[in-house]
Amino acid sequence: MSSLPEWIGDRIDVGLDKKLTQRHVVETMIESERPFFSIRQLEALVKPDVSNETVRNRLDELREIDVVAAETYPESITLYYVNYSESDWPLSPEGKDALEDDTPLESLSAADFLRLRNPAGIRTLVLAGFQLSLLLFCAGTVLMLFAVDAPVQNDHGLWEAAGNLLVACVVLLLSERIVRKVRHDGPRGVIPRRFVSK
Repeated sequence: MSSLPEWIGDRIDVGLDKKLTQRHVVETMIESERPFFSIRQLEALVKPDVSNETVRNRLDELREIDVVAAETYPESITLYYVNYSESDWPLSPEGKDALEDDTPLESLSAADFLRLRNPAGIRTLVLAGFQLSLLLFCAGTVLMLFAVDAPVQNDHGLWEAAGNLLVACVVLLLSERIVRKVRHDGPRGVIPRRFVSK
């Protein structure tokens, strides 16, 4: 195995009484062509006979001494990387490319939904449904207080709920875009230029 950078060698525990040493974990990470690792990927690289828990323990120890850092992403994915001070991670080009996968909802096809084959996408959809239900409940409470009818009304309850949900989603989407535009360009960014006096 290659020698470690001096700043790492000075920090790690040199004890050899463990099945998996800190040194072996760091050397494996440095020698690999990957910029980051999940626990499962590291476990596969440092085998044989090393458990997931053992790898997690060594990574936790290395994080405590700032040799390894981690970023947690949606769906509880934690990626570990060597904490080089000169590195741009997690904004490195490799990291960006690796993390630009589709979101769980973007990868949820109609077939997967009907066969319940994409758990991450379905959980994301369910969470969104819970949040939108809460939004509609709050909107209904406000409309009731002001004695205003819902924007969409129908004899069939499901159609009425679907129509009102569609209106709520459109309003929410437009609001988010306006707020993002204001944050990025300031209040004048929302008003078309032809209406702004010179």
